[in-house]
Amino acid sequence: MFTVAALYHFTRFDDPAALQGPLLRLAQDNRVRGSILLALEGINGTIAGTRAGIDAVLAHIRTLPGCAAFEWKESPAPKMPFGRMKVRLKREIVTMGEPDIDPRAGTGHYVAPEDWNALITAPDVAVIDTRNSYEVAIGSFKGAIDPGTESFREFPQWWARNRHRFHNKRIAMFCTGGIRCEKSTNFLLGQGVGEVYHLKGGILKYLEDVPRDDSLWDGACFVFDQRVSVEHGLTPGPHTICHGCRRPLSPDDTQHPDYEVGVSCYHCAASLRPARRAALRERQRQITLAAARGARHLGAQSDDL
Repeated sequence: MFTVAALYHFTRFDDPAALQGPLLRLAQDNRVRGSILLALEGINGTIAGTRAGIDAVLAHIRTLPGCAAFEWKESPAPKMPFGRMKVRLKREIVTMGEPDIDPRAGTGHYVAPEDWNALITAPDVAVIDTRNSYEVAIGSFKGAIDPGTESFREFPQWWARNRHRFHNKRIAMFCTGGIRCEKSTNFLLGQGVGEVYHLKGGILKYLEDVPRDDSLWDGACFVFDQRVSVEHGLTPGPHTICHGCRRPLSPDDTQHPDYEVGVSCYHCAASLRPARRAALRERQRQITLAAARGARHLGAQSDDL
């Protein structure tokens, strides 16, 4: 059993590049895999490893500027959900494309998972899912509004077109682990929205803390690793990933005539270019041959989200 740690923290890194090498080497030395982003505005990532390995990386992150009190969320995984360790430099640790957004200057009111149900069922509250459409498709809170965005960068434009729908409403927002809500609630406050709330710890914390019988969550939660989705108690969900278009697929989706394991699904079968289809088929053939030998193909190991 591996430990998966999802983390983010908004702080000021004057020189993110100087932090990149030591963090990568420490993670690799402790056999931790996953992906971490570094930017001037802070750190964001998901990593997996043994208990000792995760503890070593988290201890190192706490020594970074402004990170002494950063928080993270953990969940179990029966096998390593990442193929390698990556530490990348980015302009933003979650891309919204709004240069004036600064969560350190203020965010919406945090709402604990145990208080979330009461908030989102209040008649004067509009609940907005800030995630992408392919994430929303496999699960969301009952009654939540889906902006239908393909990337978080589209959210400000969606709000500009739809803000009239939320006159005299309190706004409650949620996302996977909380990071997108740090920016989206800061954005709405800057747009003049008076009362903005967001789920502390995100969907992952809600699924960890709130019993299934009391839950208003419907479906599974997409995660950016080879588990693809998790359910209540953060147990791995039933979804797989389409390697043609990277969308999550339910067991029923894999029965569709357009589904080809390791290649395509009904979302992308008609639009997949021949060269891409041929490459995916060859990759899947190599994975199958490796499995017959009792090995794991490197292509499968490196195909993390």
